Amino acid sequence: MRHQRVINHLGRTSSHRKAMLANMASSLILHKRITTTTAKAKALRSFVEPLITRSKEDTTHSRRVVYSYLGNKEAVAELFREISPKIAERPGGYTRILKTGNRIGDNAEMCIIELVDFNEARLGAETKPSKTGTRRRRSSKKKAETQASAAAPAAMTEEKPETPVAETRQDQPSDSGSQENNSTGSSPENPEDTSAEK
Repeated sequence: MRHQRVINHLGRTSSHRKAMLANMASSLILHKRITTTTAKAKALRSFVEPLITRSKEDTTHSRRVVYSYLGNKEAVAELFREISPKIAERPGGYTRILKTGNRIGDNAEMCIIELVDFNEARLGAETKPSKTGTRRRRSSKKKAETQASAAAPAAMTEEKPETPVAETRQDQPSDSGSQENNSTGSSPENPEDTSAEK
């Protein structure tokens, strides 16, 4: 009986399992998200989260301890330089598992495991301010009417100086002879010149 044996052996020997988890943890740290099976992701989560917690204290000892688990200098440098400042305030729960369905070949349950503070899509959605009230169509119409009525008097005051100028141009008598003189080269805008030529 296997009571109280909680570790998932993942069908591998101890050395194979440790090497696989170290490689997956290095990939997760370098790429911030990886796609794998759900069983491996759950085993990886319990492997990598204590290492991320260890990175909050940037000492030579903690770097050597993390390197003994990962065996990858680039991943250790990335963890201590870029990841640990972002997760400094977070009290655990550094990874997120998103299930993506089953694999076509063997129907294994697949997922994406990612670092929580490095998902730009979710962070962008959380930073957008949410409206406190519900939007009602009627209230938006009232706002639009009040804005239109406020804008209408302002537009009327701006147009008043222009309207008398337009009326003076329309009040002048139009000559039918001025249209004939347009072909001779006189400008149609000066009706006085056309009447003087006659």
